[in-house]
Amino acid sequence: MPSVLVDAGPLVALIDRSDAHHEACRQTLVSIRDPLATVWPAFTEAMYLLRSSARAQHALWDMINVGGVRLAELGHDDCPRMRELMWKYRDLPMDLADAAIVRIAERERVRRVFTTDRQDFEVYRPFRLGRFEILP
Repeated sequence: MPSVLVDAGPLVALIDRSDAHHEACRQTLVSIRDPLATVWPAFTEAMYLLRSSARAQHALWDMINVGGVRLAELGHDDCPRMRELMWKYRDLPMDLADAAIVRIAERERVRRVFTTDRQDFEVYRPFRLGRFEILP
């Protein structure tokens, strides 16, 4: 079970030293002692954002393959809730990666999220969890 859910922003920032959030994400990562997990949509988004560098994409794969970040499974049963969340937060709008993270948070009862998207994650309210604890 994940203790911290990781959004696409930190995945990119940890690899791309020119990213404005690189240092804050690096310091945050060093302070986290609990297991990290992400979802396929966030991993896909990060891979897309790193598309200009095969080395950066390779480093992202390493995060998963070495086990530093595991992929939380999304199943068919999660889809209706993700759709519902995207509709609920359509004014932001909520993207698929965020919906998947919120769904996993609800399902696994995880309150901590590692994201550079503080603005949206301060708005999201996972069912029965209240506010997220946002890192950094």
